[in-house]
Amino acid sequence: MNQTDRRFGHTELSPELQRSLRRAMRLQWITIGYLAVAVSLIALVMGSSQAMKAAWIEDMLAFVPPIAFIVAVTVVNTRPTLQRPYGNHRAVGVGHLVAAVALLVMGSYLVIDSAMGLIQGEHPPIGTFHLFGQTLWQGWFMIGLMLLLIPVPVILGRLKLQVATELHNKVLYADADMLKADWRTSLGTAIGVAGVGLGWWWFDAAAAIFVGASILKDGVTNVGTAITDLADARARTITGEEPHPLVAKAEDYARSVDWVQDAGARVRDEGQVFHTEMFVVPHEGAAQTPARLRELAEGIVDLDWKLEDVVVALVEELPAEVHGGDERDKQSEGGRAAR
Repeated sequence: MNQTDRRFGHTELSPELQRSLRRAMRLQWITIGYLAVAVSLIALVMGSSQAMKAAWIEDMLAFVPPIAFIVAVTVVNTRPTLQRPYGNHRAVGVGHLVAAVALLVMGSYLVIDSAMGLIQGEHPPIGTFHLFGQTLWQGWFMIGLMLLLIPVPVILGRLKLQVATELHNKVLYADADMLKADWRTSLGTAIGVAGVGLGWWWFDAAAAIFVGASILKDGVTNVGTAITDLADARARTITGEEPHPLVAKAEDYARSVDWVQDAGARVRDEGQVFHTEMFVVPHEGAAQTPARLRELAEGIVDLDWKLEDVVVALVEELPAEVHGGDERDKQSEGGRAAR
């Protein structure tokens, strides 16, 4: 394949991944539709309950990740320009950061606001209303609604996790992770309202603090991951727990080339694809031509669709930042454990 056959800045997905992307888009639109119904129903019955207010705010915030994903996917394959030479792959990372900051801010607000209500001893009034000649406590409708809202986000979250891993999309992964754990919010809110019905007024504020703390935890985790990626940290798996195996795979491939003596990669995560700088030390006397460098770069690109942007650089000695990276990580972890 000639270099001109490739569209720099445009990720060519396999048919399987294209199906995964279409599935992800469908799931995001389904999520938006579900959230529109959920926030409307919660607004109708929440009254003065702090826990219901927290659940309503959480569902409002839940709009941010799917919208961020849809926008990012729309612009991510825009061709690079002179002003934006790396293209728009960072749109995924920016969307991840926007969603994470929204969670962090609102989680902090809910925890503080609910804690103040608890300290001041605010008793949430949950009234009654008449239906078909019967007087009913409004809390029953709150509890019933929150229990009914448990299954859908759990199912959507599990479906999205698989697609997010296939696409290596951290916006989708964060969205899926939050949805998968959303049952705790609904259950906690239902318990808080039930506590008020039993005369334990503080249950409502306690449940709201629980919901706010859950949102805050998601915000802190995702802000850290998003900032790490945007700050060009070494590419890691979608969970952020360990270096991505593609880094070692690309290095091993480069070392397998007959004219290469040693190789090391500097790889950064641009949101859904990796920008790879492969530093190569050639064998003494080996001829290095532009065609050979292009062939090596294209071979690395062909290893995996995420290795979308590859640059090969000839060096006399590998930079310290890339030489034996995996081994240094192990030594560093061993040193910290020993200390």
